[in-house]
Amino acid sequence: MKNFEYFTPKNVEEACSLLDRYQEEAKIIAGGQSLLILMKNRLISPKYLIDIKGISQMDYIIFDKQEGLKVGALTTHRSIECSSLIQGNYPVLSEMETRLASIQIRNWGTVGGNLCHSEPAGDVAPVLIALKGKVRLRTKGEERIMLLEDFFKDYYESVLKPNELLVEIQVPKSDYPNGAAYAKLSLRENDMAIGGVAVVVEIDPPTGICRDTRIVMSAVGPTPIRAKKAEAEVIGRKKKDISPEAVAQSAKEEAQPISDSYASEDYKREMIGVLMKSVLNQAWNKAIGNRY
Repeated sequence: MKNFEYFTPKNVEEACSLLDRYQEEAKIIAGGQSLLILMKNRLISPKYLIDIKGISQMDYIIFDKQEGLKVGALTTHRSIECSSLIQGNYPVLSEMETRLASIQIRNWGTVGGNLCHSEPAGDVAPVLIALKGKVRLRTKGEERIMLLEDFFKDYYESVLKPNELLVEIQVPKSDYPNGAAYAKLSLRENDMAIGGVAVVVEIDPPTGICRDTRIVMSAVGPTPIRAKKAEAEVIGRKKKDISPEAVAQSAKEEAQPISDSYASEDYKREMIGVLMKSVLNQAWNKAIGNRY
């Protein structure tokens, strides 16, 4: 690594002030499990490292029946996996975390760091996007809240400004019966995804008709992809009236995979279709069971 200057701010305000001062020359480090690899390979060489791991005000899990879930950016994957609040209200998040890397990584890695790394094969982003998640971003003098699906720009690139800090993830509470599921294809149980699918289905209780669904694919494009054509095959229908093959075909057409050392483009596209049918069925059954 090249030499760098190292800062340990005590609070969000101090971290934002340092970012405002150094901007493009600085990098935020939380867990460091992704950043240090990039630095060791000299893909990036920041002059300043701002270590926010010790800022306790960014490590929390809060749930409110009206406002939903709020998670501090420094909350670890393991905390999300084990949280009774999340298990009781957003179980898909805890379930997803059980397959994210190893328990050692989950004990140290942070959800905010994971999102800011903008890894297109990441597990966290597709699930949060399907849940209509938002992120709260802070600078020295301002803050903004945006949908997570608008946060990602390209491979390993987000819309986060050089002087901006991700401080919180927000997930609303649904007003309708809903079910959510996530699955990924990987070479080993806890490896990065070759392809992943997250689905949330909301049901109109009197009729059993799907009033809304969000389908998000990972690892088959430069960013997580909303499969909006596939969603259109589901919304406004009862489960018995949906063609799983049509949903899967739409998702395969919307995917943008590339061949790599793990699998070919054609294989990834085909597997997205297989995952889609399975995950959609799981999400729907969680929403309505066999009532309709």
